[in-house]
Amino acid sequence: MAAPSTTANRTILATAGLILLLGGTWLATARAALAERLPAGWPVPPPPHAALLDREALADLRTHGWWTPAVTAAAVLATVLLVGGLMSRLHVRRPSRLPLAAAGGFLSRSALEEALTERAASIDGIGRCRTRIRTRTRIRTRRQRLHLDLRVWLDPDTTPDNVIEPLTALAAEAEAATAPYEIATRLRMSHLTHRMPHVR
Repeated sequence: MAAPSTTANRTILATAGLILLLGGTWLATARAALAERLPAGWPVPPPPHAALLDREALADLRTHGWWTPAVTAAAVLATVLLVGGLMSRLHVRRPSRLPLAAAGGFLSRSALEEALTERAASIDGIGRCRTRIRTRTRIRTRRQRLHLDLRVWLDPDTTPDNVIEPLTALAAEAEAATAPYEIATRLRMSHLTHRMPHVR
């Protein structure tokens, strides 16, 4: 499932692309040769090297009562969207403690990441491990979900099948320890390369 920010970005890009496509199609097809075939009331673009909105047309628009409120509302909306997009991209410091089901119970996020890293690194066949935990609230159920990112490097002679089961058990233990949170685990694996000795 795509993140909300990714969905919003794709929606904005698709809308902007559609507007540009329609505008380009209009400019490309509504020239003099085709202008006579267009339906009545269809806007005809200005001739080449002419402004899309000259001073006379702009003065005519300003005589309408809706022009100023429409321009102001569009500018405010664009500003709010741009500021909102910028604020969503700023790095927000993650809370250091996770509230648990027990009254007054908290769990340190960094301690949990460190413990999971040590447990994963102790599994036979895993040479290195890096763990990251992110928090996200499910809008429909308002239940928080922890996203566990496990990045493991396997020893050269280890296959992924050898570590999948222990890592799955580790994720299940983490979910039991962090109730009432749900844990969604993303696992990335790669192999450590053999280091060839260098002779000088």
